[in-house]
Amino acid sequence: MATTVKTVERPTGIRRQTYLVAIVEGLWVTFRHLMKNWVGNTLGLRAKTDIATLSYPEEKKAYPERNRGLHRLMKREDGEVRCVACMMCPTVCPAHCITIVPEEAPDGSIEKRPRIFEIDELRCVVCGLCVEACPCDAIRMDTKVHAWPTIRRADAILDKEALLSRGDQSTATQGGVGAFWREKVKT
Repeated sequence: MATTVKTVERPTGIRRQTYLVAIVEGLWVTFRHLMKNWVGNTLGLRAKTDIATLSYPEEKKAYPERNRGLHRLMKREDGEVRCVACMMCPTVCPAHCITIVPEEAPDGSIEKRPRIFEIDELRCVVCGLCVEACPCDAIRMDTKVHAWPTIRRADAILDKEALLSRGDQSTATQGGVGAFWREKVKT
């Protein structure tokens, strides 16, 4: 089976080479939208629902139900952070924006806790994998608050105190219901 080459002629002509028709068509679409919005709103001929633009400080778009907001750390009954520094969230994070430095608990128990817990919100891709990976319900992203603009990068790094200030006491059971959870459901 022989391979053949098919030669195709390029379109020629001044009209095709200058893209003049495409430029005029694009400008016409822009002008048409401008007149529709400007004249329609000035004369009151259009409904307010046709406009996609919001007057931001006065009007705010409602967040979707499943929107992920800024991170927050949950507290235990005694007010301490629920995190046991298991390092699951920095391990699963694709952006590597979570930093945890563990320490031993001051009461001498075998449990660890984070001495440093930082999240760089500028590096975070808001995937929610850290929330799914956490075995003790220590981190959540349900604040309905989006990251704010910052001038300095250091202002976007949230430390343990800032994350705890958004957190409430968790109602989850530490460690879950156990291996036989299906047997408990059957009644």
